[in-house]
Amino acid sequence: MKNSFKIEGGVPISGEIKVKGNKNAALPIIAASILTDEKVIIHNMPNILDVRSMLEIAEHLGADISINDNTVSIQAKNIKTTEISSDLSSKTRTSFLFTGPLLSRCGCAKIYSPGGDAIGRRRLDAHFYGFSSLGVDIISEKSPFEFKVSNKLIGRDLFLDEASVTATEHIMTTAVLAEGKTIIRNAAAEPHVHDLGDLLNKMGADIVGLGTNTLTINGVKKLHGAEHTIIGDHIEAGSFIAMAAATGGEMKITGVQLGCFWMTRRIFEKLGIHFELKNNEIFLPGGQELIIPREIGNAIPIISDGPWPQYPSDMMSCTIVMATQAQGSVLFFEKMFESRMYFVDRLIQMGANVIVCDPHRVVVSGASKLIGSEMSSPDIRAGMAMVIAALCANGTSVIHNTKMISRGYENLANNLTKLGGRLTEI
Repeated sequence: MKNSFKIEGGVPISGEIKVKGNKNAALPIIAASILTDEKVIIHNMPNILDVRSMLEIAEHLGADISINDNTVSIQAKNIKTTEISSDLSSKTRTSFLFTGPLLSRCGCAKIYSPGGDAIGRRRLDAHFYGFSSLGVDIISEKSPFEFKVSNKLIGRDLFLDEASVTATEHIMTTAVLAEGKTIIRNAAAEPHVHDLGDLLNKMGADIVGLGTNTLTINGVKKLHGAEHTIIGDHIEAGSFIAMAAATGGEMKITGVQLGCFWMTRRIFEKLGIHFELKNNEIFLPGGQELIIPREIGNAIPIISDGPWPQYPSDMMSCTIVMATQAQGSVLFFEKMFESRMYFVDRLIQMGANVIVCDPHRVVVSGASKLIGSEMSSPDIRAGMAMVIAALCANGTSVIHNTKMISRGYENLANNLTKLGGRLTEI
């Protein structure tokens, strides 16, 4: 199996690309589709490894799956088992999102520790808080986790101690079939959470407040089948904008929702990069000179992530690489995951001027002339960042473990070749 990229750097990445469906919407949508025994048809489903892993779990649980290009049909008429094995659970972080739908359909669930990127601790506390509040008995708090509904699910007024995306999604999919009203305060408001809620409403759920930090869910007795098109992936779009900007290329990106890019545009402007938003398209003019402007008082600018609508954590790795190609200095403050920054060691190896302050902060001073290197992808977003670094570098780079990147980006090698990248899969 080809699991490495050989990249010859030093050429601009330019052209037009249409982004695929949002990965972080697709995964919980697959889990939510087993809430009904009727058919759920999903368009614009990205053909990525994490999606295939989630579909494998749905099929294991008893769902009938049919795939036609990027359209997937899921019908869980009969649930055959309420247990997800350790092997299946470990393939993706979002395997845990099947727990709530199983509890709603069958009253019990058993699942092992979920997998996912090694970017730091990802708490499950908010999930357990939501379950117990809604009337779920937690039989085991250690892997394998076991849950049971002894009586029935009852709506509650909940306040999350962090605006967790997966916990919000999980509580939402569990509460739609609970009796009475559930309110989730300090809920996540990311576009993919909104997209999941849109599908649930099409299935007959009653969810109000999508896109805000307070969700009101009026429980219904039954959900039905539906047809839904997943929104474009704003992280994929942002990654390709960063790639073109870092290499001096020109890029047009289609299939996007412009409201997802207001903060991205502000952050890119901190690196001297300007792009246009219009008609559900992004246009990045080529040949821009990347210069980091100082902030008021001659201060070094800070780029930090946070819950929506702040800058997405998933964009931090690619943005750091982009900053190595800009003149000036900038501080990156990764607030959400303590291991996200570890990949910068590879950039330093390539010649980047990066000072690691602590696990959450690095200072990048550029522009740096990167040198081709051999490295391995530790997670999806760091892997994409390494690809961008390799495209910027003089000479040849080899990136191993590219299977990790394929968990989040469809047909990356083919897309890069079409955009002018000199890449070979090995």
